[in-house]
Amino acid sequence: MKWKTRLTELLGCKYPIMEGAFAGIGTWEFAAAVSNTGAVGCLTASTSRTPEGLREEIQKLRKATKNPFTVNISIGFCPHIDGMFEVCFEEDVPAVETAAYRPDEYAERIKESGITWIHKGATVEFCKHAEKLGADAVVLVGLDGYGFKNIRQLPTFTSTAWAAPQLNVPLIAAGGIGDSRTFLGALFLGAEGVYLGSALMATKECPLSDKIKANIVEAQPNHPDLIRELLAPPIPKDLAEVLKMRDKISLEEWLVSLEKVMLKHPDWKDVDPKYLQELLSSKGTEVIELFPSLGTRPKGPFSFACGYINRIVTVKEFIENMVKGAEEILEKRAEQWELS
Repeated sequence: MKWKTRLTELLGCKYPIMEGAFAGIGTWEFAAAVSNTGAVGCLTASTSRTPEGLREEIQKLRKATKNPFTVNISIGFCPHIDGMFEVCFEEDVPAVETAAYRPDEYAERIKESGITWIHKGATVEFCKHAEKLGADAVVLVGLDGYGFKNIRQLPTFTSTAWAAPQLNVPLIAAGGIGDSRTFLGALFLGAEGVYLGSALMATKECPLSDKIKANIVEAQPNHPDLIRELLAPPIPKDLAEVLKMRDKISLEEWLVSLEKVMLKHPDWKDVDPKYLQELLSSKGTEVIELFPSLGTRPKGPFSFACGYINRIVTVKEFIENMVKGAEEILEKRAEQWELS
């Protein structure tokens, strides 16, 4: 079966599947492993530390795969951000993905470069804003995902179905997607592709500790503590307090504090900027220390996708199983519904 969506046409990939940007573990090796399957790997610029480091890793990635990839630049987290953008432009990377904060001040430069631009947001409104700025595609992250939250954010499938008719650019669904059924579900709701985070963390090539990978396998999506982290609204007092801090601390510190508030983590005031920067560029196994899990659930920054992960496999096995399973579902439904 040939998978053809507006995302595969935009990026030239075989499958409409994108690797999420992983702070501290989004290495060129990991991205290459994903791209070589026919999905789209992602090199996280912050792991490179410097613009020249990023240049070297882009070149290594190009030698490791002939397939398309993206470079993530998370605004507010990525060091030397102007230099990082310039390296992406000079190296003519297949696509740049911005995330974490408003990209307004960088939009004109990105568009002038001619490079495909994808922006990731948490609300339908912000994805529409990115489209107006000129983004070629948007990633919409639902509440089912881990990480940045917004008080106007909706569950993944609700936000996907609501956003699809409102956007003209390709929509990529994210948040808790981790198997053939959720992959197809997102596409049938109007997405042109899916964006995978937690599900790819539980692969052999991911530079994350074996313990955290084992925790993802062990975890259940109905654990009360995970439900609270991902779905419950923030504590009003903490939210009001962190919003007042916006101009009193660095954007980097403030974004992490805000993320912790949205995840209901009680230590949201304890953000060490030096430790944060080391963590973002660690390329190692302890990236999860920044967001320790609440309560008794298995430790790790993972989403409801944990419900679909029951073993650790290679990236190739994971993508092939997801695609094969989706094709089998389509074939079975076509027979049942007598579709031609």
